[in-house]
Amino acid sequence: MTAHKRKTTGVLGAIVGLVGVSVIAGVLVTAIVTPAVAVTGVAVDSSLSVFENLPSYIKPDALSQTSSIYAQNADGSQTLLASFYDQDRQEVGWNDISQYFKDAIVSTEDPRFYVHGGMDVQSTVRALVANTVTGNITSGASTISQQYVKNILVQRAEAISDPTQEAAAYADATATTTDRKLKEMKLAIGLEKEYSKDDILLGYMNIALFGGRVYGIQAASQYYFGVNASDLTLPQAASLAAMVNEPEGLRIDIPANIDANKARRDKDVLASMLKESSITQAQYDAAVATPVTPNITQPSTGCQTAQNGAGFFCDYVKDIILNDTTFGATADDRATALNTGGYKIVTTLDPTLQAAANQSVSDYVPQSMSSVDIGGAFVTVQPGTGKVLAMAQNKNYSQDPAADPATNTAINYSTDAAYGGSTGFQNGSTEKLFVLMDWLKTGHSLGDIVNGSNNQTFTAANLKNSCGDTVGSPYKAGNDAGEVGGNASVLSQFENSVNNAFLNMASKLDLCDINSIANAFGMHRADGQPMDTGLYATVLGGNEVAPLTMAAAYAGVANNGMFCTPVAISSITDANGAAVAVPQSTCTQAIDPAIAQAALYAMQGVIQSGTATPANPADGTPHFGKTGTTDAEKDVWLVGGTTKLVSASWVGNVTGNVSIRNTAVTGGNGDTVYSGLSRLYVWKEFYKQAGDDAGGASFPAPSSQFTRNTAPPPAPTPTPTPQPTNSADPKGPSTNSPNGPAADPTATPSQ
Repeated sequence: MTAHKRKTTGVLGAIVGLVGVSVIAGVLVTAIVTPAVAVTGVAVDSSLSVFENLPSYIKPDALSQTSSIYAQNADGSQTLLASFYDQDRQEVGWNDISQYFKDAIVSTEDPRFYVHGGMDVQSTVRALVANTVTGNITSGASTISQQYVKNILVQRAEAISDPTQEAAAYADATATTTDRKLKEMKLAIGLEKEYSKDDILLGYMNIALFGGRVYGIQAASQYYFGVNASDLTLPQAASLAAMVNEPEGLRIDIPANIDANKARRDKDVLASMLKESSITQAQYDAAVATPVTPNITQPSTGCQTAQNGAGFFCDYVKDIILNDTTFGATADDRATALNTGGYKIVTTLDPTLQAAANQSVSDYVPQSMSSVDIGGAFVTVQPGTGKVLAMAQNKNYSQDPAADPATNTAINYSTDAAYGGSTGFQNGSTEKLFVLMDWLKTGHSLGDIVNGSNNQTFTAANLKNSCGDTVGSPYKAGNDAGEVGGNASVLSQFENSVNNAFLNMASKLDLCDINSIANAFGMHRADGQPMDTGLYATVLGGNEVAPLTMAAAYAGVANNGMFCTPVAISSITDANGAAVAVPQSTCTQAIDPAIAQAALYAMQGVIQSGTATPANPADGTPHFGKTGTTDAEKDVWLVGGTTKLVSASWVGNVTGNVSIRNTAVTGGNGDTVYSGLSRLYVWKEFYKQAGDDAGGASFPAPSSQFTRNTAPPPAPTPTPTPQPTNSADPKGPSTNSPNGPAADPTATPSQ
């Protein structure tokens, strides 16, 4: 017998033996009667017992899709801040995919796709013969429908949270066994009974892996060529279609794979398209002559990719979602929802204001210093809505453990610890605003004369706190820079932030009432602990708070005393375009509007002639504000703004108690200023360069009841010896700065 005859006889014998095996015979019978099964669902043979425990068809699951966070531009357009995903995928519709790619996939993977019933009988028989001769599963003959089924099962396996169960399910979905092929065939036949050919092809194009974490034709088009799937050229479409067969070996972001990708593109994909008359000979020749030229466009993965320093705001938005049970009952559920849900999250961030805030902080606060762990933050809130419009920091946002900690951090100085922030910073004399409002609420006036001298002692006997402690032992505080203080109007004492004047005022009030007003304006500790309500914390700002908390509180005063909780998300839609509930701002009247207006009047003086004079933009827009400084200038603040925008500017020593008083800091613009002045110049630059473009109305004059002297002046007191500083509000010129004349940066700034 000739070798040819022996080979032929062997093959035929193998096929006959194969047909004798019940399971494979069942496959052949199924293949032969596929049209009848696909139409009627009639059972074929008891030998197909492997089918009996399977559903009649497989229903495609919702795909894991990329969620993206956007900023809203003034013209209505949106700027992408960052994306989050387990699988980089953007599901698209039929008309959003190039016809070249549709033709390439069908011609290469399943030329008879539009005529078979889920299985291609001819291809299956050929594969069975080849596999029998070799003794291995070397050819799958999988139709697009079968490949789609396999991808669905793989996706289900990868969604299992238990690693052991996931591995078992993945192995079952990808095993090179006859049983797996049988199951795949049954489910593919059922799939074609429930869905149209175009729906199946579309699902396959959206689910397919293209290497790494790139899934679906839209993400693949953008990543490998920097274009949308609808704009793929013939060579590009053929190159991507080539990857489907071997995603990791043919991905073209690895230069060593490009030759192999081109070989499959030309010899298999383009050749198949020509054979199936999807393209002309001229198109084929031109495409083959075109080199594979990737344009790798990295996706915006994680908040570290956000531009203009918006990474910290992005992280804040992410943490809002991770804390909101709308997105899942557990933290893991919410993280999964963000990474797979395909959400479009439009935020309140204003890109123009964010860029200005980032530039201002960069100009006056260095990223690092050898002497202190320097930190700076600037956050802006819109009065009346609570919208967070800008959030900048003097560090780069990074979660990379290898990044230099001196210039990089994932800790957001502007927010509470529960939202990715620090444990907060003492807010110093910015707390005096709430003392002032309670002073006015209880019938007193800005015109009252109060004693701000240093020689005053405060004890539990002369203080009242109806809901907490006052002081544990006699307390004496110094005024900033040791100024005498003396007798002066409340307005003057406020503009110059005289500590003892406000301690004296608090002794005539109930500390509980002062703290109630602060609470009504949203004041709370950044670490989540209860507020300290004693004398020092209530008057001189001894609680650690976040800059966002301060900006929102002061925005409430600018909003005629109506406080609105801060919000950072405008809208969210899910992968299907349906609206998702987002946290809303809650607005409540925290103080009588007349009192708020009187407080605004006092805070105008702080900018015009008080402790914040160097911060005055002097551009015709009315501004208000209040400075704050803690012991020895560990933390320095300016909070205030206009009727349109309110900002908190903070600079301090992040991790220690080392003073930054009189420390010379040099920012990105090359100017060297006192550390106590840097927060003022950040604030000034922001409003002068961008903030005041939003405008700002004049503040109404306060009622006369809040400006007259309601009590006789106190008796004069002897001039005391200056005391050590406690809460400070420095003002003075910068060194080498256009904002003021040259001065010694080591000199003590004066009040």
